[in-house]
Amino acid sequence: MKSKVNKKEANNIISALEAGVVPIRGIRHLLVGRSSEVTEVMGILENVSSGNSDIRFWVGDFGSGKSFMLRTIESIALQKNFVVSTIDLTPTRRFYASDGKAKALYSEIVDNIVLQTSQDGNALNTILEEWLYQLASIIANEENVSTQAIFSVDYQKKMTDKILDVTTSFSSVGISFELGQAIVKYYEGLVLEDRLLKLKALRWIRGDIETKTESKRELGISKIINDDNWYEALKNLSELFASLGYAGLVINFDEAVNLYKLPVKQSREKNYEKILNIYNECKSNTVKYLFINFGATRRTVFDEYRGLASYGALKTRLGDEKAMDSKLINTNRTVLPLKPLTNEEIFTLLEYLISIYNIHYQTEIILSYSEIQLYMEEQLNRPGADEFLTPRAVIKDFIEILDLIRQNPSEDNTSLILQKFGKDRLPIEKDQDNLDDEIEVI
Repeated sequence: MKSKVNKKEANNIISALEAGVVPIRGIRHLLVGRSSEVTEVMGILENVSSGNSDIRFWVGDFGSGKSFMLRTIESIALQKNFVVSTIDLTPTRRFYASDGKAKALYSEIVDNIVLQTSQDGNALNTILEEWLYQLASIIANEENVSTQAIFSVDYQKKMTDKILDVTTSFSSVGISFELGQAIVKYYEGLVLEDRLLKLKALRWIRGDIETKTESKRELGISKIINDDNWYEALKNLSELFASLGYAGLVINFDEAVNLYKLPVKQSREKNYEKILNIYNECKSNTVKYLFINFGATRRTVFDEYRGLASYGALKTRLGDEKAMDSKLINTNRTVLPLKPLTNEEIFTLLEYLISIYNIHYQTEIILSYSEIQLYMEEQLNRPGADEFLTPRAVIKDFIEILDLIRQNPSEDNTSLILQKFGKDRLPIEKDQDNLDDEIEVI
């Protein structure tokens, strides 16, 4: 193993892989065959932390590792002191809508925010309170009083002015003043020990307040975050986080295929137009401290009838699909193909899995080189392997083999592997979750 896996990480990794999903924690211990991509990501993060922005599309078919790549980006970004949010796009979360679906996307982004020191939820609370105590400390030094004294009505105006000075200085004006007002209300909730007021302020920032009337009545704020301005609010948050000392904001959108599946052409085009706007701003550094990633299928990106390429201005920016099949590595592209892992890389990954599995179950399972090779040969020689075999399936089946070995210690490893695939090597069929090519009518 490249680094020691702790018990908590091992538990998370094996539990997730047994369920056929990508682990959220400890994913770095499974990282093989993506050194070029990781190097590129680290360079982008360095650039974004200097006040720039960027956008990337990580493209591959079902089971190729899109979700894994996005979680890897999350892991790297957290280590680099970024605020990160990774979410799945769904039919009810879109970039453009007039019925609350765009605001729902924004709310999900905010709810999924994690930090290196807060990866289990409520990270927004952590960020706000950390910043308010930083500001209070600055004022306390100026006034020669204790930090705690600043959380009283006597210093309320000074703190309010300090908060608004920061939020109104953002290069993305958006609704920065109203964001500042909401943070002021959160501060007032701390001063008054009013938990309900803090909750109302958080609801505003998360986009949970539905009407301007409610916002005005409950908080005295005349605007709300809605389908029209959610991206402006997001840009304000990226600058806010940077002003608090974080490196910036990273947002990962998985399952972009759900945009491809939108049944109404006009709706798809409106969403693609919004993505074009985000693309242009990120590439021109109009927005600050923001790095956006998409996990998408090739059809989602390059299909000229329904995909992003069906929107003319995006098509010219996303490049030629033929470049996706080039053997030459060019990680500077905006659209990056996720090449299949080689057999050697898969072999290394399986070796890592044995070590992690042993930590999780407190066992000492050992598979020889020839036994792992036998497992791979059995997989690769199954009917349908060329078309339907994915790393996800290889990993899930391998963990099942390890389960059999652990629970049947008297059995020979080789015989258990052969029994798993059957005398005639059971064929591989299309995964029931592989709906990337199917159009859903919503």
